[in-house]
Amino acid sequence: MVMFRRYAANSPVVYRMTKHSTKPGPRARDIDPAPGGESYAYQVEKYWLVEDVLPDNQLVLVTRSGKRHIVSVADDKLRPATLWERLILKSRFPQSTCSVR
Repeated sequence: MVMFRRYAANSPVVYRMTKHSTKPGPRARDIDPAPGGESYAYQVEKYWLVEDVLPDNQLVLVTRSGKRHIVSVADDKLRPATLWERLILKSRFPQSTCSVR
């Protein structure tokens, strides 16, 4: 039996996304050059918010620009934001999408 972390609506999460370009940015990690050397593959941490928890162990994540992604809770690129990230990097997370109930 696989145990998943519990996520709740309005929880900040970090998603490690793979990107490809000729010029990795300053937040790029794990940079690997392409075989021909023309471009690079790298990882960038994205700071998103859980908008909804779906019954099939999937999450609806929202970005700062309002885009939505559906991600499995078992995705190894997804993790809850640490306390340090929530405090120091607060401006990188989207504003709350949930109303007070």
